[in-house]
Amino acid sequence: MKKYFVTGIGTDVGKTICSAVLVKALKADYWKPVQAGNLEFTDTMKVKSLIQDDSTTFFSEQFRLHSPMSPHAAAKIDGIEIRLSDFILPDTNSNLIIEGAGGLMVPLNDQGELVIDLITHFNASAILVSHNYLGSINHTLLSVEALKSRGIEIAGIIFNGESNVESEKIILAVSGLKCIARVPQTNHIKPKFIEEEAKKIELNF
Repeated sequence: MKKYFVTGIGTDVGKTICSAVLVKALKADYWKPVQAGNLEFTDTMKVKSLIQDDSTTFFSEQFRLHSPMSPHAAAKIDGIEIRLSDFILPDTNSNLIIEGAGGLMVPLNDQGELVIDLITHFNASAILVSHNYLGSINHTLLSVEALKSRGIEIAGIIFNGESNVESEKIILAVSGLKCIARVPQTNHIKPKFIEEEAKKIELNF
């Protein structure tokens, strides 16, 4: 069993879509430990709607927070406290895709425990999702440095959305990481799209 923690260079860079592609490609189970906001249609529900495979198990979130904000702030509103020691990996014999909340330095609580600490806690490898925008090179390389500084294994980078060849080339050259996949921009995210993108990355693992 391999554990991959899918994280992003920021919020709304496509972690959920990329997680669905990885679940399909690796025949993996899926778990999002913290869901903050949008409890009517969670990221777990989104991924499940895109995966047409009865062999995948979708584990329930450990923390379901009502407000769409940083977990530490959303937890306060809900009257609970999140502690790193509370998190327990689901029991599975399959590969596991773990989707983070926001970026790496998002706080879980007021004690300085961050989303990046979850990766070490789970002894997982990181997969970093990058999305092209002005400043994304800086944000991607800073995220890589943060992971490396903690000794976290990085399986590679997924570039999501509209491609920028020059940005991608310099990110890979400076980081020394491999590109796992390039998931293209689309307004029609359906199970067929996920299946097609999954086939492109199977050989990269």
